[in-house]
Amino acid sequence: MPSSVRASQASYVVLPENVTDKPTVLSFLVERFEQVGSDIWRERIIDGKVHWQDGSLIELDTEFKPRARVYYYREVKSETKVPFEEKILYRDEQIILAFKPHFLALHPSGNFVNECLVNRLRIKTGIETLVPAHRLDRATAGIVLMILYPEARTQYHDLFKNHQITKEYQALAKLTPELLARHQAGELVLPLQWTVKNRMVKGEPSFTMKVVEGESNTHSEISLIDIKDDVGLFKLSPITGRTHQLRVHMQSLGMSIINDRCYPQLQPKADDDYARPLKLVAKRLKFNDPVTGIALDIECEGFDSFPI
Repeated sequence: MPSSVRASQASYVVLPENVTDKPTVLSFLVERFEQVGSDIWRERIIDGKVHWQDGSLIELDTEFKPRARVYYYREVKSETKVPFEEKILYRDEQIILAFKPHFLALHPSGNFVNECLVNRLRIKTGIETLVPAHRLDRATAGIVLMILYPEARTQYHDLFKNHQITKEYQALAKLTPELLARHQAGELVLPLQWTVKNRMVKGEPSFTMKVVEGESNTHSEISLIDIKDDVGLFKLSPITGRTHQLRVHMQSLGMSIINDRCYPQLQPKADDDYARPLKLVAKRLKFNDPVTGIALDIECEGFDSFPI
């Protein structure tokens, strides 16, 4: 594996207008990305890996310019190839609906700079401006709406902002002892439905979420639609879109999703176990395209055959 892997696509940050205590671009980058370290930022600038939007290089003493874009290339010491392929399920002149496999990041993040859906699709299509319209966790598989060109981004983002898109997920989870007993006694009538609303905030560590007292800021509709042995197949419809919302809501019902490494208890950091993916998939997206007017209803493979 190479000693250092550089992202094939540049990232950028917009220098804020209200910052007055940063005389140079370097001083801003060091504070904005403190986890990277000042020595690394100095090295990147000296090596010509930081530049303005027009491609001109930024030097160590380059002055801070409010509202300007600074481009840079993320690097990691090594990057593991994710052994699962993405698929294009639908494409027209404005969008792509793609299947993202488990373990593949959506954007460059953490130790992944090139092994992400955005980069793979940019290489496959040759469209450098391609971006996702919404989020999907690295651990979760399923359909992602990708916008090809910047001119239409606001219209597609508004689909999610204004709740004009239907999202359906499937998940597998072990039944609570009470539900399993009712099922074995023949007393359980499916589908069994729950409306889950609660208040979620960042937990500790900050990439996790937790439920607290207060006015609800999340809403999911969850249905148990089939059972095999002690495992239930669930259909989940997130009405709001908080990070890890469905995972936390399943935990709140006492049925954490199979192979969830964050809920109910955060597991120690470890290499990905490709044989144990999180049993959660974004199975369906349904919406009227705001640009073309086409009614789209796209599904991918789910857990209907219970591959536990």
